[in-house]
Amino acid sequence: MVQHALERGYEVVGVCRESSVEKLDDFKDRMTIIPGATNDREVIKKAVTGCDGVLTVLVPWGVDNYSSGTAQAVLDYSSEHARLIFSCGWHITRDGKDVYSPAFKTMVAVFGWFARLLRLVDINDQVEATRRIFTSEKKWTVVRGSDLEEGESQGLPVWSRHVGDPILKSNMTRRVDFALFMVEALRNDELIHEAPAIVGCQTPSALAHKSEKKA
Repeated sequence: MVQHALERGYEVVGVCRESSVEKLDDFKDRMTIIPGATNDREVIKKAVTGCDGVLTVLVPWGVDNYSSGTAQAVLDYSSEHARLIFSCGWHITRDGKDVYSPAFKTMVAVFGWFARLLRLVDINDQVEATRRIFTSEKKWTVVRGSDLEEGESQGLPVWSRHVGDPILKSNMTRRVDFALFMVEALRNDELIHEAPAIVGCQTPSALAHKSEKKA
């Protein structure tokens, strides 16, 4: 996301855990780095003050309300006009109209239970985080990502309002393109108050959908 934002001429301020700051060494001379946890309200206040857009990864680390704390701090301290772009997975649903396979639902349930048991991840807190976002009047977008893979960019992902749409069947997006979609959403007002579920534009399901539209 940092690279995409810099390429578009944005002034970038980033919050990063102190243990991971070195991962941004390639950008340290071109951005402002604020070490700290993203659910630290004072850290977020400092980072988002004066920003026209905020990109937030809702990571459900631990069992201490990390995701919901992060989301709430961004909602509270961002300016009224700011575009707020949040990211999560397909398992988040806004209106209950998403259609999930039995295998997907089982995977989410088992992983969520086991991860919480080990106090590693709390999926339910990510659900709470997005609930707060969906009820906010701020100019938000919640980008729901498919499975991710590494590799060169294939272009801007395609999206649908609901999981279960055939265009999303391939369930794969390049990590770099997930970031691209988030950055591009900053200037796409059509995505305000939307929760797009995305998939790579060169995946078989996306290409099949494109062919059907041409036919």
